[in-house]
Amino acid sequence: NRCRIDSLIQHHTRVNRTKGITGHPHSSTVRLVSTQHHHHNNNNNIKMTSSPSSAAALKQLSIQEFCAALANKQPTPGGGAAAAVGATIGAAAASMSAAYTQRKKDQESGAAQHAQELQQIMDLPSLLKMADDDQEAYEALQSTWKKDCTLTADEISNIQARALRVPTVLLEACHQRIQAIQQFLPRCNPNITSDAKVGLHQLAGAARASYQTVLVNNPPTEEKRKCKALLLEIQQIEMELLQLENQEDDGGN
Repeated sequence: NRCRIDSLIQHHTRVNRTKGITGHPHSSTVRLVSTQHHHHNNNNNIKMTSSPSSAAALKQLSIQEFCAALANKQPTPGGGAAAAVGATIGAAAASMSAAYTQRKKDQESGAAQHAQELQQIMDLPSLLKMADDDQEAYEALQSTWKKDCTLTADEISNIQARALRVPTVLLEACHQRIQAIQQFLPRCNPNITSDAKVGLHQLAGAARASYQTVLVNNPPTEEKRKCKALLLEIQQIEMELLQLENQEDDGGN
């Protein structure tokens, strides 16, 4: 009865296929995590003695187990995996807003079609896989640091390139999804636009987090410039969404 990360994705996909849902999910019986998956545990000090045996094991962890593994003194999972899981959660929140934009009026206006397109763009499994990719890339990179490493210079170069490529791809994926959510918002069911915005901000945080992993991997100047340009576009979207741009001090109101 533990809620696992991949189970969340599968359950979310089933919810998204439901048609004609109205209202706001926070006041309905439709939930991302059903009660049969909910697990209570009063032990808040769970320790994991070792990292998952393989990258594929990450999605098999419960959210509680993943966070415990992330908090431990061990190389993986690390910040890159955290960014990927965070991005997946953001995309799921945005997809939920699309699932609730399937009313009769949405069908008639064409908004439902835009909502379905947004769900496809969010592509939760590909984001979650990036957590696995990050772990695999880092473990491979670690192997190049060993004194008895027998890899050739070309093999090491390829491993280093992959370690840089994984967070770069995540940043680009977040940017793509953020733009899609921004374009969808005017058509979104007005009862749930806040959840779409939550998804956007979560993805923005994941994009910034992945950039930190990019920097650790010594990117070329051009690669760094491209990533910064994407982050600036994301920042602009967030500022407009939060109505922070060109706002005078209103005394806290």
